[in-house]
Amino acid sequence: EDIAARIDWSVFFQAWELKGYFPQILSDPVAGKEAAKLYEDAQVLLKQIIGRKLLKANAGIGFFPANTAGDDDVEVYTDETRSQIRTVIHTLRQQSEKSQDRPNMALADFIAPKESGVPDYIGCFALTTGIGVDELAHEYEKKHDDYSSIMTKALADRLAEAFAERIHERVRKEYWGYAADENLTNEELIKEKYRGIRPAPGYPACPDHSEKFTLFQNLLKETADIGMSLTENCAMIPASSVSGYYFSHPQSGYFGIGKIGRD
Repeated sequence: EDIAARIDWSVFFQAWELKGYFPQILSDPVAGKEAAKLYEDAQVLLKQIIGRKLLKANAGIGFFPANTAGDDDVEVYTDETRSQIRTVIHTLRQQSEKSQDRPNMALADFIAPKESGVPDYIGCFALTTGIGVDELAHEYEKKHDDYSSIMTKALADRLAEAFAERIHERVRKEYWGYAADENLTNEELIKEKYRGIRPAPGYPACPDHSEKFTLFQNLLKETADIGMSLTENCAMIPASSVSGYYFSHPQSGYFGIGKIGRD
């Protein structure tokens, strides 16, 4: 119920190929009628999922001493002495030519360099709202109710993103606590008005999916306890899952790596 309050319904409608922003889309002269019916059906199923506890949400988070070493690598240490390296997160740097006032970015830029003497940190997370999705969808399929099966998966995906939003909010205000006084509306959260980012391996700022192995096997070894795993090609199981990093730097922001050389 807490997670559902953070759902971005605009993206939900996009998954059904209905373009528009919520709640305006409900009164849209073209898509409004279908959108309103879809939203009503989603609310009915969501109420059942919450009331009957048909899906389960689990998350694992961690925070580690870290500093940048070299240009693009983030060294993650075993403890506060920073004398032993737990693992290294490899980030990629933009290589396209830019104007002088626009640097070529890498996620490592948002962690203090080792030589600076600043004791910095990095966070990471893995979470899912997909436990029970396959079983519930299969129940609908056995009844030849493909619509409810698809709706179940669509809601589970939105709940996963909403869970990521809610956990990140608690990270900023409680667990890491670097923005304890934050007080944002759901609309402001959706527009990412907060400090810090949570980029995910496989997405534009860190497009290398293989970094998930470092995330799951070296940083969040306990992910097996929350019912998540990786395939050999780095797909997350269950499907309605999200994983990534937490950066707290005040100037951290999202960007795309773009085209890079084979090196």
